[in-house]
Amino acid sequence: MTQRVVVWGTGNVGRHAIIGVDARPDLELVGVWVSSDAKVGRDAGDLAGIDRRLGVAATDDVDAVLSLRPDCIVHTAMADNRLMEALDDLARLLRAGVNVVSSGPVFLQYPDGTVPAEMTDAIRTAAAEGGVSLWVNGIDPGFANDWLPLVLSSVCERIDEVRCYEILNYATYDQALVIFDSMGFGRPLDDIPMLLQPTVLTMAWGSVVRQLAAGLGIELDGVEEQYIRLPAPETFSIASGTIEKGTAAALRFEVRGMRSGRAVVVLEHVTRLRDDLAPDWPQPTGPGGYRVTIRGEPHYTLDLQMVGSDGDHNTAGLKATAMRLVNAIPAVVAAEPGLLTALDLPLVTGFGLAG
Repeated sequence: MTQRVVVWGTGNVGRHAIIGVDARPDLELVGVWVSSDAKVGRDAGDLAGIDRRLGVAATDDVDAVLSLRPDCIVHTAMADNRLMEALDDLARLLRAGVNVVSSGPVFLQYPDGTVPAEMTDAIRTAAAEGGVSLWVNGIDPGFANDWLPLVLSSVCERIDEVRCYEILNYATYDQALVIFDSMGFGRPLDDIPMLLQPTVLTMAWGSVVRQLAAGLGIELDGVEEQYIRLPAPETFSIASGTIEKGTAAALRFEVRGMRSGRAVVVLEHVTRLRDDLAPDWPQPTGPGGYRVTIRGEPHYTLDLQMVGSDGDHNTAGLKATAMRLVNAIPAVVAAEPGLLTALDLPLVTGFGLAG
């Protein structure tokens, strides 16, 4: 049965979602929602950057999107700078009886114990009223720190610590809002950005830590966070703008799930804007990607390298986020109504082989 799909947002992730939906014969792209007046009326193929028309014109009319009666919406709109509005949007879509797979807000991937219940009550109520489901995921938070480490844990005799890394150079990631405002790159080191305000790291990636602990059957005593930033040795340019000498150019943070006074589940990000920065920090294998280490019996290290067809690892990460959502659509549509986590779904795979 072909399922009708709308892509909500056509930015860095949404344009890859359009291509992904079009590539699956069991999915039909029936609509595209955009927030920009300049994109209204444009063909989905044009917005996705491909050389053919898909016959679907973008709209900014929510009622028009809902009138298409889609089975699922792939929601990729930015949520970091408009948290409450994003939650309201998701609740409206669910209440209308549409399943949603979304890249954010990221804490919704496993909110229990991470945020107060009142932050998810409206979402759960809307899903129940609409008889549909919401699944929030991606590459990180998402596959790189839910199924990837859980699958690796299946060949362990004993587990003392699970640690999930993102080790990436963000220089080619063209999203100024994330780079400068959210993460604080290019800002003075005494200017604390939104991401590094107290408890924000835990709200975002504490969901990763708690979901992993739940998957492993571990009861945590609590979650801790820490970070360190390093300055640019000289002024240089990246895709999103200019990094002045002395401003933040490298960031390393950890979100730690604690039990009996020690870290047992850890999420660690090592983010550079130049490969030569912080040489003593963990280094990537290849151009960059994700790593899982399990300390126990035996010890394991699993490196996930990624690169897009354009040769860029950040393109690959954006496409991975989009396809994690798109490929899950059949499973989410078939699931019982509610706010789903990765622990609720069966194995999600890509579709067949390229023709």
